[in-house]
Amino acid sequence: MHFSRRIEHCPMCGTRVEHRVPADDNRDRAVCPACGHIQYVNPLNVVGTLPVWGDEVLLCRRNIEPRKGFWTLPAGFMELGETTEEGASRETDEEAGARIELQGLYAVINVVSAGQVHLFYRARLLDTDFHPGPETIEAKLFREADIPWDDLAFRTVKMTLERFFADRATGQFGMHCADIR
Repeated sequence: MHFSRRIEHCPMCGTRVEHRVPADDNRDRAVCPACGHIQYVNPLNVVGTLPVWGDEVLLCRRNIEPRKGFWTLPAGFMELGETTEEGASRETDEEAGARIELQGLYAVINVVSAGQVHLFYRARLLDTDFHPGPETIEAKLFREADIPWDDLAFRTVKMTLERFFADRATGQFGMHCADIR
């Protein structure tokens, strides 16, 4: 499987790498023929929240590609030096300008083909005074019946929302894991 983050040159010495399975390994890696450095490419973490206000959920309309103009939960790539909770809170602030209280990890979705793991936390909105950042056209609350299902940006968002509304109907919120290949 080839990912977009394919390495062409050694980050240590700049030599063009060879892609092969190193001794004592079982996967194709970027191996430097000059200095012997092996570069590993691992999945990226996408962290976000499912913010709730009463019977409504907060969605953001994307102002960036991919999927500009489509709706999503506030989420983005986790940064070095932060926990998944800190990243989810930061992304919610950056994308929606929303103040939240985290209520626990809710969904872990492996997006194998993209080399990503998406982690969504349930969150309680502290107010409805939103101040979206530059990556968001608008931040808006939706009741279940009004969710723009055909205009959701990503399958992970759709899966998370479907599970949330199913759990809400039963009054019991579980932790959900899924794979998208």
